[in-house]
Amino acid sequence: MIRVLIADDHHVVRRGLLFFLKTQKDMDVIGEATNGQEAVDMTASLRPDIVLMDLVMPIMDGIQATKKIKEQHPQTEVLMLTSFSDRDHVIPAIEAGAAGYQLKDIEPDDLVESIRKLMRGENTLHPRATSELMKVREPQIEPPHKLYPLTPREQDVLSELTKGKSNREIASSLFVTEKTVKTHISNIFSKLHVQDRTQAALYAVKHGLTEPSGL
Repeated sequence: MIRVLIADDHHVVRRGLLFFLKTQKDMDVIGEATNGQEAVDMTASLRPDIVLMDLVMPIMDGIQATKKIKEQHPQTEVLMLTSFSDRDHVIPAIEAGAAGYQLKDIEPDDLVESIRKLMRGENTLHPRATSELMKVREPQIEPPHKLYPLTPREQDVLSELTKGKSNREIASSLFVTEKTVKTHISNIFSKLHVQDRTQAALYAVKHGLTEPSGL
């Protein structure tokens, strides 16, 4: 079972999410938080797999809560579920540690698939969030081999990862094993000083390392 914590200050939103998620045979809603501080505290006590996190909440906002959760419980993934798609919200959320970013107009079936993707270690970004990331590309000041110490094969893996591909799909595209892909991804995280696939994809887009074609 995927253990889900809902964090949103609107009762109607929480009720709607609870009603739908409880119909999923592989998901269990283990708690509801009404603000960011409650989300942090409940994560510590309940240890959810996924936190569905609103951005704008009282006491502590979603970005601050996400940062605290990822610092204290790095194994818990945070999926932002918000109405804001502009870069001023998308980028700080990902940099705080959110592994996914979806908007509240998402179809219910797409939402549960996003939750499952996070559990599989895959990217899950709303198309409008992806569009915002495409606008933040910065020109390279130094040659790639100086600024970004990735091997050619690691750059290939990063390029495929930024397209939102799973490890299996990357392995198939590059004609290597999934174990090899996992090793390359681990090296990429270490060299770029990022925590997950979404942050690696954001880093690549921001610095012009690869084309952001379908995060």
